[in-house]
Amino acid sequence: MSTLFTPYTLRSLTIPNRIWMPAMCQYSAAPAGETAGAPTDWHFAHLAARASGGTGLIITEATAVSPEGRISPYDLGIWNDTQVAAFQRVTAFLKTQGTVPGIQLAHAGRKASTERTWVERGRQISPAEPHGWQPVGPSALPFSESSTTPDELSREQIAEIVRQFADGAERALAAGFQVAEIHGAHGYLIHQFLSPHSNRRTDEYGGSFEGRIRFALEVVDAVRAVWPEDLPVFFRVSATDWITENPDDDRNGWTTDETVRLAKELQAHGVDLMDVSTGGNVPDAKIVTGPHYQVPFAQRIRSETGMPVAAVGMISEPSQAQAVIAAGEADAVLLGRELLRNPYWARHAAAELDGEVSAPLQYHRA
Repeated sequence: MSTLFTPYTLRSLTIPNRIWMPAMCQYSAAPAGETAGAPTDWHFAHLAARASGGTGLIITEATAVSPEGRISPYDLGIWNDTQVAAFQRVTAFLKTQGTVPGIQLAHAGRKASTERTWVERGRQISPAEPHGWQPVGPSALPFSESSTTPDELSREQIAEIVRQFADGAERALAAGFQVAEIHGAHGYLIHQFLSPHSNRRTDEYGGSFEGRIRFALEVVDAVRAVWPEDLPVFFRVSATDWITENPDDDRNGWTTDETVRLAKELQAHGVDLMDVSTGGNVPDAKIVTGPHYQVPFAQRIRSETGMPVAAVGMISEPSQAQAVIAAGEADAVLLGRELLRNPYWARHAAAELDGEVSAPLQYHRA
């Protein structure tokens, strides 16, 4: 059998194959009221289709641990019991299809309070506008020239957000999720703390590498403390801000070397796998793309630390995905846009590579 279709075990959890779906925002939840942040029929249909298509692990879109942690007013949330009940319907169905349900716990920080991407290109909504609010960040530095300047978080506010991540993890468990992924990438709040580009603090949460990773480790510890010992915790990272890689850019950013150092710390704090992406913290960064352009970052983390990794980015063909796994470059592949185009990608890949994925009983024929 192709290695792409072999099971993968982390702690006591076995994921049926190495074809996984990453978090992808849908901007389709109610922005206010009793059902704010709760998954809707759209979310159910969207996630259920990929599960019946044979995807081994599905991670929900960035799910905010507080109302202010949403990147848009239309994001999913996990800060109340109404959201928990709505998620239970989704996770229960995914499990009937043999798919492992995962959740990405997130706080958008200074990138919060934005429009949906198809409305005015996702511009930031000012606090004075309907559904807008004041963003926060490690430092009072806006994401871009047109963005709202965030309030710099106090130590007390940092501690409160750490508690919100833990509370979100507890609710996620009650909602039926089996993987908790902490969002430390794409310019969200944890990434903002990691990168010297966005973190100009001079206290214990800034400055040195140890200071800039402090918030990330506190969140991991808080989540790991409430998440069952036999279930895995993931960490999504942007391996680089794409500043250092550009010889024409003299700004300081988060680097791949630092990501490798962080991976070692995360392992010691109970993280089981790194979901490796790039970028998202610098609006004008020059990104160098190409086939498998993010896979080398995952491969380096895996080879230098032994940390299990999942790779993402421009993986579209079954042979590509199989090559990444067979070469030991990653332990799993995360297919984003390709799964949006084809919810049954895993089934098509199985037919092409002589593999096997779970299929709904309703699709079986004698």
